[in-house]
Amino acid sequence: MHGSSDPTDIAIAARHVTLSLGQTEILKGVDLSIRQGESLAILGPSGSGKSSLMAILSGLERASGGDVRVAGIDYGPLDEDGLARARRGRIGIVLQSFHLLPTMTAIENVAIPLELAGRSDPFARAAAELEAVGLGHRLHHYPTQLSGGEQQRVAIARAVAPGPDILFADEPTGNLDGGTSDAIIDLLFARQAANAATLVIITHDSALAERCDRIVEMRDGLIVAERRP
Repeated sequence: MHGSSDPTDIAIAARHVTLSLGQTEILKGVDLSIRQGESLAILGPSGSGKSSLMAILSGLERASGGDVRVAGIDYGPLDEDGLARARRGRIGIVLQSFHLLPTMTAIENVAIPLELAGRSDPFARAAAELEAVGLGHRLHHYPTQLSGGEQQRVAIARAVAPGPDILFADEPTGNLDGGTSDAIIDLLFARQAANAATLVIITHDSALAERCDRIVEMRDGLIVAERRP
């Protein structure tokens, strides 16, 4: 299963990916293929390089070396603007700190990026997505009026509203209590299924990792193990 013979069903292909900041080697030659529609957990302790790998695969950071192809696009020749264009509409990102704009309501936080991307009916689409994450009654509340779990639901709605092929979630429940975080993870998997998207979760939580189709473990900037739960 690992190196599928059909390249068209590979959502993400990373070969010998390195990342250095100054003299510090953060990623030391990572090889990883992720199939379309797969859910993958990248598991590892703090400082293992997992968030740096996500930043490169999602186009937020440029690799120092190696080959990165995501959703059919070769990241190698792209500058920051090119990476931003490559992300738009294709990649959704959910971070641990919700990154909602405090001066915008829940529906504006979801709709404005759709509007900027030129999508038709951005507010109708945003309302439908917020309804899907159980926030149909909170459309016009500001982030400060929402609980942590509700803010993370808005962040998920914002990430999935454009219908991206690939969803990244970096410690998506790190700021939430146990019961809330279980509900958020259920929601992430439900939205992944609804969109037939590829889901990559960065976590140090092995219980969360066990819910994915496949787990890769990172240590010291390398993938050291891979298994299926």
